[in-house]
Amino acid sequence: MKESKGFKETEIGLIPEDWEVARLGEVFEVKQGKQLSAKENRDGKVLKPFLRTSNVLWNKIDLSELSYMPFSESEFKNLKLKKGDILVCEGGDVGRTAVWDGQIDEISYQNHLHRLRSVKDSINNYFFAYWMEYAITIKNLYHQNANKTTIPNLSSSRLKAFPIPLPPLEEQKAIADILSTVQNAIEKTEKVINATKQLKKSMMKHLFTYGAVAVDEIDKVKLKESEIGLTPEHWEVVRLGEVVEKMKAGGTPKRSEKRFWGGSIPFILIEDLTKNNLYIEDAREYITEEGLENSNAWIVPENSLLLSMYATIGKTAVNLIPVATNQAILGIIPKRDRLNVEFGAYLLKFHSKRLLSQNIQTTQRNVNKGIVENFLIPLPPLDEQQKIANILTTIDQKIQAEEKKKVALRSLFKTLLHQLMTGKIRVR
Repeated sequence: MKESKGFKETEIGLIPEDWEVARLGEVFEVKQGKQLSAKENRDGKVLKPFLRTSNVLWNKIDLSELSYMPFSESEFKNLKLKKGDILVCEGGDVGRTAVWDGQIDEISYQNHLHRLRSVKDSINNYFFAYWMEYAITIKNLYHQNANKTTIPNLSSSRLKAFPIPLPPLEEQKAIADILSTVQNAIEKTEKVINATKQLKKSMMKHLFTYGAVAVDEIDKVKLKESEIGLTPEHWEVVRLGEVVEKMKAGGTPKRSEKRFWGGSIPFILIEDLTKNNLYIEDAREYITEEGLENSNAWIVPENSLLLSMYATIGKTAVNLIPVATNQAILGIIPKRDRLNVEFGAYLLKFHSKRLLSQNIQTTQRNVNKGIVENFLIPLPPLDEQQKIANILTTIDQKIQAEEKKKVALRSLFKTLLHQLMTGKIRVR
């Protein structure tokens, strides 16, 4: 790779001098798909799968949900997709583009999608799909070409008029290869994240049923029937209030009073508890000492347990810094010799559905301090609590590391997309 020299001004912006610009309709045949109709006469027709706009993501076809509609033999022959066909959304997320890789032998597409089939050898279809992503999501090049009526849409005539770049064909292929490599890395990272989340879910069920034992040793664990179901024989079942020093909800200073906001006290909302990270080390909002004094908020000391009581019941976190919270969050200071705070956070998250079942029947699903105090929990010995917490925090750390990797890869993809599609980085 090297930075290119020698640019020319075109209607799509500055591009290298050896790149050409063409109209999309000069390079591709454009054809819309079939309209779905409930009143259609189905005589002599066969149900066939077809793609909707929801199946077409940026440079990816999602086949998790497929729809079917009747086609005559001639209709299907005319609209059947071939490997390498490009699909562009006419409605929905207008202009979203992906290449059909032939994952299914016989499939068609609906009328809210345009099928592009190249008529010249001067274009690489994957390069074009990445160009569309750059032009629409970064450069905002074709926004004026969408029909801004009640429902934005992109007609065939407007699509055919799009100016597109034509670098040398080998360079198009190289650009597409680079971007697909990064995109594949993102998708693999997402699979690792999803698999690790599934592992965490399975491990939580195992650990809170049998304790910190290996999966192949569960037969050795003696279980007993308790008020909350089967638990290991050596575990207690206690009210949460028995193993905490203090439990209190927070409060919100008046938003209209500017002197209450922008201070040095971290102020935690339910949204701060919905992240994958168990720990809270910072806040998006801060209040002043005066704001604290003029509300029901209080300082929850570090290494306490935070629990959501309103709407999204059972979201938990451990604050590594002293914080104040709003009224939807209960601050819980555990008795350190009875309850490991990380264990408590994971346990309440795991039992959130049971906690939710005890909610106050109002227009919004809520629990209160009294319900939480009397909520029955299984309680292993402290050393076993620590082991369970260590296992789950290790899994969480893996998820967080992969999430950071995904963010970095997405940033790299966006940077490369811009640099390669403008010729600022050339590939030979």
